Amino acid sequence: MAGGWHTGELLGFDLETTGVRRHGDVPVSFALVRVVAGQVVERVRGLVDPGCEIPAAATAVHGITTARARREGMPLEAALALLLEALEAAATRGVPVVGMNLAYDLSMVDHQLRLVRGRGLHEQGWVGPALDVLVLDRHLDRFRRGKRRLGHLCAHYTVALETAHEAGADAEAAVLVLLALCERFPSVRELELGELTRLQADWHRQWASGHDEWLTSQGRPGLAPADADWPLARVAAGPLATRP
Repeated sequence: MAGGWHTGELLGFDLETTGVRRHGDVPVSFALVRVVAGQVVERVRGLVDPGCEIPAAATAVHGITTARARREGMPLEAALALLLEALEAAATRGVPVVGMNLAYDLSMVDHQLRLVRGRGLHEQGWVGPALDVLVLDRHLDRFRRGKRRLGHLCAHYTVALETAHEAGADAEAAVLVLLALCERFPSVRELELGELTRLQADWHRQWASGHDEWLTSQGRPGLAPADADWPLARVAAGPLATRP
């Protein structure tokens, strides 16, 4: 691609959800943001009826109540179909899906598809590429102190984040952080997308191993085996979890 993949099309992706369990919680909103040559060309947002109560703690984060989701949201199955179509189309065209902590969002979609259709993302045609600004930032600037949530990355890379925990704003901000990362670390944009996707899986695994060792050295519980997986986290052995 002339000018490098970072000058082409990128697909920002984000979910807001009922909680933090990627294999136990459910989306309540989503956003897909197409960026070409650094400019947003399309935004697709959706509110989702998760089919369950949205806990007050989750509503406090993203502002979506159970009543609003039931009144205005599309059925979960319809949202999953739309997301699968968009992700498959991007994969077919070699467009990378971009996000913050993609192993959370993609694993949740993957798990819900398995519950609804019996097949996950890979079995239904999504093979990447994927670009995760959390994984990239942790590897490329590993010795920087401080937190690395999306708001912290936006501040560090001088990216505006208008409304944190709104899926559209978060998806767009992740793409802009990625582009800023490419400017600060030019070597990353020189890698082929498939190779960069494979490298991120290795880099995430290395981080998880080191973080697990640090946690146990502090007398704290270590990470679960699935926490080393990227971009899709395996489900623990046994029957698939049902929806909440």
